[in-house]
Amino acid sequence: MPPAFAATTYDPWVVALSYLIASLASYVALDLARRVHTNDQVMALGWWAAGSMTMGTGIWSMHFVGMLALKLPFAVGYDYLVTGGSWVAAVAVSAIALHIAGHRQLNGRSLAIGALAMGSGICVMHYTGMAALTLEPGIRWDWLLVAASAGIAVAASAVALLIFFWLRRLSDAAVRPWQAMAALVMGAAIAGMHYTGMAAAGFPEGALCLSADQLRGSNLTLLISAASMMLLMQAWLASVLDARMQGKASTLARSLLAANEELQDRAFRDGLTGLANRLLFDDRVAHAVAGCMREGASLAVLFVDLDGFKPINDSFGHDAGDQVLRQVAQRLEAQARAIDTVARVGGDQFVWLLEGRPDAAAAAQLAQRILDVLSQPMQAGGRELRLSGSVGIAMFPQDGPREKLLAHADSAMRAAKRAGGSIYAFFQPHMAAGAREQVELQRDLHLALEQGGQFELHYQPKVRAADGLVTGVEALVRWRHPARGLVEPGAFIPVAERFGLIGTLGHWVIGEACRQLAAWRDQGLRLGMAINLSAHQLRQDDLVPRVEQVLARHGLDPALLTFEITESAAVEDGEETMQAFERLGRLGVQLSIDDFGTGYSSLSYLRRLQAGQLKIDRSFVQDLASSADARAIVQAVVQLAHSLGLSVVAEGVETEAQRDVLQTLCCDELQGYLYARPVPAQVLGEWARDVRRPAALRFEPWAFAEVA
Repeated sequence: MPPAFAATTYDPWVVALSYLIASLASYVALDLARRVHTNDQVMALGWWAAGSMTMGTGIWSMHFVGMLALKLPFAVGYDYLVTGGSWVAAVAVSAIALHIAGHRQLNGRSLAIGALAMGSGICVMHYTGMAALTLEPGIRWDWLLVAASAGIAVAASAVALLIFFWLRRLSDAAVRPWQAMAALVMGAAIAGMHYTGMAAAGFPEGALCLSADQLRGSNLTLLISAASMMLLMQAWLASVLDARMQGKASTLARSLLAANEELQDRAFRDGLTGLANRLLFDDRVAHAVAGCMREGASLAVLFVDLDGFKPINDSFGHDAGDQVLRQVAQRLEAQARAIDTVARVGGDQFVWLLEGRPDAAAAAQLAQRILDVLSQPMQAGGRELRLSGSVGIAMFPQDGPREKLLAHADSAMRAAKRAGGSIYAFFQPHMAAGAREQVELQRDLHLALEQGGQFELHYQPKVRAADGLVTGVEALVRWRHPARGLVEPGAFIPVAERFGLIGTLGHWVIGEACRQLAAWRDQGLRLGMAINLSAHQLRQDDLVPRVEQVLARHGLDPALLTFEITESAAVEDGEETMQAFERLGRLGVQLSIDDFGTGYSSLSYLRRLQAGQLKIDRSFVQDLASSADARAIVQAVVQLAHSLGLSVVAEGVETEAQRDVLQTLCCDELQGYLYARPVPAQVLGEWARDVRRPAALRFEPWAFAEVA
């Protein structure tokens, strides 16, 4: 006869409570599973340990709440030790679940092993908890339902793992509602397993509970309540911490993004104009060239240099110059297409990468548009200003590899500048040869300045127009190159200026010229000497002290020395030139404006500069005999100079006809091949002593002095 079992009933409210606890435990488990998956190993370990205890306590709490829902006809209690063991089993199964959830991916093998391990752990927790209820006679089990509960436990575990990994794919904004729904599903699975396992238990009639005096009544309720509160607190703390961490992470992410953008701007953008800088431009060119090589396409690089920018910058200040550069950048950007790259590579120089398979005609059209927009008036410092530009064009692939495109475009731009500016020029192979020549000259020039002994001064006489008497000389530097022979100034002076060597060379010229003046003085010959000054020298703070020192060292009268500076350099350097002229004038040296008529011919600057002399450029002198315009210009310059109290020197006098016209126009001094070419100091000394003197040369009587 089968044993009789005691009637069992469940409190529906407590059952509902157990389901809610199971769902809450599931929600917390899902939340923790997302946090365990992190690259920070220390944080991951902390979340795993705390999460295992919290999740396990939640599952265990749900189990005993379900036990409280069971109503038996006898008093019940639970063995302390076995109850504690069931809690350990719950924590262990939670640890397994969270460990698997921390993996980067879930494959079939991990899913199977994890589901079996978790299902087994849940069964151990459940049936250990049931075993904490010590009965005599013991519980009779329906093994079919036990197996069913075990199957439910394994299936629920597999579903839980799949949900863990599925939720990981969702964004933070979308995960919350799905996590809540998944928690309800998992809670139902856990409750289903629990109550299936409870249904498998048969309690014999008249059974006696041997553990009735242990964990029971209010004590069990208090324990379960404490565990449930712990679960709720964990869920609440996780939510608060998550919100704060998300807030901080979001703030940090925004700050990091802003910082990265700022760093990118600084790394790849020009700070003044916002255009790309050289680094970004080179990168774009590299990518574009690679694409052209794959597709057999073409591109063009345009090098843009502003004409007339330096006078604006120096005359009206750097703020005005910056305003002009920004306007130039805006105008260039307005002409650019989305696929083009416009960059500022320094000073007043811009470059343009033209993509989209352009041919020479397309590049020329763009260059002309650039010249047109640059020629339009600009506003800076409350003034309307005008400038122009020179554009050099290099095409890929015909104009060389990627590494040389920018250099070739630069060479073409310089050719356009030499041709007068305000035009564009395409790169030609001879330009590269010229560039190589300049680099070689720069190297040799630097070496010559370091070693010394290769430079010498030649001297060209100046004569008074009225009577042809020699009044002084102009010192002209020559380079006696060990391999090239005598190199003319027109070949190496531009190289010295471009590569920053003109200052060193200029200091040597001043020192050598003063030394020669002193040597002639000691020989009984007193001559005035003119020396050319570069704009670079005028900008050097130590120019005046150096001149003062060299004059003192040789005991020279400063009035014997005349410094010549070109008109263009004088106007371009503006206030700095005036200040330098003032300081030199206070030393007692003479000052002259060279090449007058070829630059800006600014009467306001001419009036303000403390110069005592104008020098008419040879280009006007050459056409005097045949051009009425040239004669009118020279006449106007002479009259203007005399009205301002300045003397006038005409250079490049080669014919008697030119001399006669200049004498008629009342020019003060003449200089040119008609009288003498530049000669070494020894030759000039011999001329002064009447040794093979050219017939055209006669020296002032006062030039010969008694030597003390």
